[in-house]
Amino acid sequence: MKLSKSLFALTLGGVMALSGAATAADKIKIGVSYPTPTHAWAAGMNWHAEKAEERLEALYPDIDLILVNSPDPGAQASALEDLVSVNQIDALVILPFESDPLTDPVLNVKKSGALITVVDRGLSQEGIEDIYVAGNNPELGRASAVYMKSRLKGGDNIVILRGIPTLIDNERFDAFMAEIEGSGINVLDNKHANWNRDDGFEVMQDFLSRFPDIDAVWAQDDDIAIGVVAALKQAGRDGDGMFVVGGAGMKETIKGIMDGNELVPIDVLYPPAMLATAMDVTVAAFKSNGPVAGRYILGATVIDKSNAENFYFPDSPF
Repeated sequence: MKLSKSLFALTLGGVMALSGAATAADKIKIGVSYPTPTHAWAAGMNWHAEKAEERLEALYPDIDLILVNSPDPGAQASALEDLVSVNQIDALVILPFESDPLTDPVLNVKKSGALITVVDRGLSQEGIEDIYVAGNNPELGRASAVYMKSRLKGGDNIVILRGIPTLIDNERFDAFMAEIEGSGINVLDNKHANWNRDDGFEVMQDFLSRFPDIDAVWAQDDDIAIGVVAALKQAGRDGDGMFVVGGAGMKETIKGIMDGNELVPIDVLYPPAMLATAMDVTVAAFKSNGPVAGRYILGATVIDKSNAENFYFPDSPF
């Protein structure tokens, strides 16, 4: 009888050990690949992704999120190979450094059987991703124009500082111009400021030297808006009723809105948390009973004093 009990205990212990080993081996592994942050919005994206990793792994002990950032397209392609060969991932969440060079590497991950979630920048070949998560660039432009029309009248003058010459910038600009058309508001000029505060400062200096009557500025981006405000202050034109509309959701901008900043009264969200949202959706593909695959286009919410605290993350770098 004692021998039987010992054998039972040994067998039970072995089963438990095997069960524990199986639990570790059967974890759902999700690779998260994105560019190494080089500017404020991307640093905020990284921060939100790390917070999502902590939250999701605490909520689901069988989920293993593997975050990897890469400094260039070649390094990102190599990282994808490692995620498949070394980590044997079940899913990939990727914000491609560039679309063309990452298309074939992502396709290879797809061929391994992994679920694919693409964020923000699409791939050059359609149909590879199972899930697509992105900000709403046309809506960012349209919402900015709607606000301009609510504050301005026919005959008022605005200037526009654009981003980098890309599809994203074109979508924002074209939607803005379509919405402003017929309002009587004059667009004096538009120039690229490359989503950069120094370029924003220089472009706005040029506008101020050429146009004595400017009622509002669409800066499109919070980094650009910081440069615009600096130029206005240097020229002593920050108190003449002009206002600036930026975009993205920078914490300094949102704090200013909360405090009643009349120079930058609103912001239009381009969510720095979109990579974190993509992680949530990808985990849901394994944990939800309902269908998850598809396109998720995040809203371009207008942030004003009434809702700004909902978008304020003081610990984020952005």
